[in-house]
Amino acid sequence: MAIFSMGDPINLFLFLLAASLGIRVAEARAFFVFGDSLVDSGNNNYLVTTARADSPPYGIDYPTHRPTGRFSNGLNIADIISENIGASEPPLPYLDPALYGPRLLVGANFASAGVGILNDTGVQFVNIIRIYQQLQNFQQYQQRVSAMIGPREAKRLVNQALVLITLGGNDFVNNYYLVPYSLRSRQFALPAYVKYLISEYQKILNRLYELGARKVIVTGTGPLGCVPAELATRSRNGECSPELQQAASLFNPQLIRILQKMNSQFGSTVFIGANTQKMNNDFINNPRAYGFVTSKVACCGQGPNNGVGLCTRFSNLCEKRDIYAFWDAFHPSEKANRLIVQQIMTGSIKYMNPMNLSTILAQDSFI
Repeated sequence: MAIFSMGDPINLFLFLLAASLGIRVAEARAFFVFGDSLVDSGNNNYLVTTARADSPPYGIDYPTHRPTGRFSNGLNIADIISENIGASEPPLPYLDPALYGPRLLVGANFASAGVGILNDTGVQFVNIIRIYQQLQNFQQYQQRVSAMIGPREAKRLVNQALVLITLGGNDFVNNYYLVPYSLRSRQFALPAYVKYLISEYQKILNRLYELGARKVIVTGTGPLGCVPAELATRSRNGECSPELQQAASLFNPQLIRILQKMNSQFGSTVFIGANTQKMNNDFINNPRAYGFVTSKVACCGQGPNNGVGLCTRFSNLCEKRDIYAFWDAFHPSEKANRLIVQQIMTGSIKYMNPMNLSTILAQDSFI
């Protein structure tokens, strides 16, 4: 679906302006990204925080072979979705000084590593962009675009954009299960905590809708208990942590149900649920079928499973990143991210509810 109609003089101006930077406006819609380290493309580089990925060997397989702030050896999920929707480049981090002028029309990445649904998630990282601040930045973004192209065109750009939001994992890993007898675990039994998270997430998604989002991919949590960090600290025989696996198994179905309820209330398919738990489980449970030698050991790290501490220039580093499902203690490798996006694009209803992204793009092409 094209954002622009050439019959409008303003749109013709925008087309020529964007084309001067190589932005293929006729092929790609704007793309907005919210969430945590799975999709942060560098906002935390501009913050005083320990939740950063701006040092080698992060970015070793990125086109520049330099760290960018992405928690990956190369591209993250948002980058690969950008490729698949025909964007000339992924949306820049909102805090990047290069995000101005025609580049604003591509969209923006508001994500910040360490954040969760709850404001008290990730407090140990000190200075991160919590989700409601990300939404405030989105509102500020719209004001900037309105000043450039006018309110009517800015509203249309946002309404027709694709949105990705990835939250929830940190609310377990970096909150409820962060330390024994954490405040939240003393406040809530796990089922009640999950119910509370879902109710708070609904408020966030409602606010996104109020700000103009009309096509939103909402990812669930991955298999939290199977990442190398949890295998290193909670596993005795290489099995996934049952507590964290239970958390993911409670959270993800409830998330899908609330998305279905909200779509019914809005009378259209606004929110699309991505079952990233199943997407990850496919290659975690059968890594060799997907070209991996292991899904239990991270490429970069130290200690058991390379799952202890941060990935640094002093860490163990695998030679062939494409044969590891996990890049570091928590984050998939670029190859694993590509497998996840493949299911986002074309997966059945087991993976994408109620439809995959290719179906959405095909439907919109007729509007």
